[in-house]
Amino acid sequence: MDPSADLPSPLERTLHAARALVLADLAAHQVAAPDVVSMVEDSVVQRRWWVEQWPDGMPYVAGLVAQDVQDALLERYGRWPLCPVCGSGDPHALDVEPELGPDPHWVCHQAGVKVAAVGALGAALGGSSPS
Repeated sequence: MDPSADLPSPLERTLHAARALVLADLAAHQVAAPDVVSMVEDSVVQRRWWVEQWPDGMPYVAGLVAQDVQDALLERYGRWPLCPVCGSGDPHALDVEPELGPDPHWVCHQAGVKVAAVGALGAALGGSSPS
């Protein structure tokens, strides 16, 4: 029996990692309610199809899932994640950069700083980051 037959495919590992990173950021902001988790699952399903069509896009999945969830939350609840850097002025959301690229980060364009990698917002908020 081939032991590698039980291992998830690179696509499945990528999708699971993207899901875990975005869920960690949602939990850091205490917005990981069941309907919000469903938004993550919907995005993962859509991105599975997307990566099946364009396998070279696999490194971009985490950032795209984060953007998908951010857009879905904006439509339903409002801006997320709110910037923890700017203490004054109107509350504003962080953006994912690069929009289509590997190693996605949450960025505050008003302050011009990287706040945290996708999946590590807990550390930026004074909590712990995933290991």
